[in-house]
Amino acid sequence: MKAIPLFAAAAAAFALSLPAAAAVDADAAVKLSKGSGCTKCHAVDKAKKGPAFQKIAAKYKGKADGEAKLVDFVVKSPKVKLDDGSEEEHKAVDSKDSAQVKNLVQWILAQ
Repeated sequence: MKAIPLFAAAAAAFALSLPAAAAVDADAAVKLSKGSGCTKCHAVDKAKKGPAFQKIAAKYKGKADGEAKLVDFVVKSPKVKLDDGSEEEHKAVDSKDSAQVKNLVQWILAQ
């Protein structure tokens, strides 16, 4: 029975030695979204030409592959169907830096 407290102490020490997860840089995400033209069609809390970031976050909430799917979506320019039934190519994020894109996607998912 002494092994359980020893194991718990070792696990806690290991967890404290891991680097903290990087926090989302909201300012950088907003800057990238504006610079890429995202805010022409999206807003945080209301639908424009495209869905609100809050609606996008709700769509992917709890899905293990949600972040990867959204990253893929914002870099590959897929066709999107608009509310009026028309289709157009979704503009890709204006960055080749995967860390910037990931930060933007994490910011959107945090809305």
